[in-house]
Amino acid sequence: MTGPSRPKRTRLRRGARPKSPHLTEAALVDVQEKIGYVFKDRSILDRAMTHASALTGPYAQGSSYQRLEFLGDRVLGLVIAERIFERRPTEAEGRLAVRLNRFVNKSACAQAVQDIGLAPYILLGPSEQRNGGYHNINILGDVCEAVIAALYLDSGLKPARNFIERAWATQFKALPEELRDAKSQLQEWAQAKGYATPVYQMRDRSGPDHAPRFTVEVILDRYHRADASGPSKQAAERAAADTLLKQLKVT
Repeated sequence: MTGPSRPKRTRLRRGARPKSPHLTEAALVDVQEKIGYVFKDRSILDRAMTHASALTGPYAQGSSYQRLEFLGDRVLGLVIAERIFERRPTEAEGRLAVRLNRFVNKSACAQAVQDIGLAPYILLGPSEQRNGGYHNINILGDVCEAVIAALYLDSGLKPARNFIERAWATQFKALPEELRDAKSQLQEWAQAKGYATPVYQMRDRSGPDHAPRFTVEVILDRYHRADASGPSKQAAERAAADTLLKQLKVT
């Protein structure tokens, strides 16, 4: 007499498990062309382009770019620091810090992604797409750092450096003009050093209406102050910023 038959155990095939989101073959070709590099391991590029919102439902166990952006941020900082150190051999540490901060912040990374056209290829979930994720500065900046890390992990520092030179080309050209403004330079230096935003206060206005003279004081975190005068409030603010930069030995 035979006993009741037991239900057959079914074995899940590995191929049946849902895969993490990935770039289509056409998108892969486009992205690698824009980056200027062909990946040995394409999965790491897929991960660099994947936002966490795309990992819902059957993809919940997949990987996003979050860990990669941590590494990419450090690689970016090294490459930029090395670049400006070599190209600005006579500049003081403070001025180098201003330049470094200008290139490694989230906005700069987002602009780099936009400049080379990677934004439309980011893998986003439906909700993040509706919320404008392809234009979100934080997402764009994070993807940029993740791509840098992917390049570094796939083939070392050289392709990461080549990508940075390519993606930051427009920003490298624009920087000298921007740094001529003392107020911008002081603000960027303060941000790089962890200070609060500089505060400008008008201390005096003298002279006739047709030839006024303004005196402005700039205050940085209560401990650093400088004042200067000029024919307009804006000119006096720039002069005060320039004076403080010299006191701080940034210029």
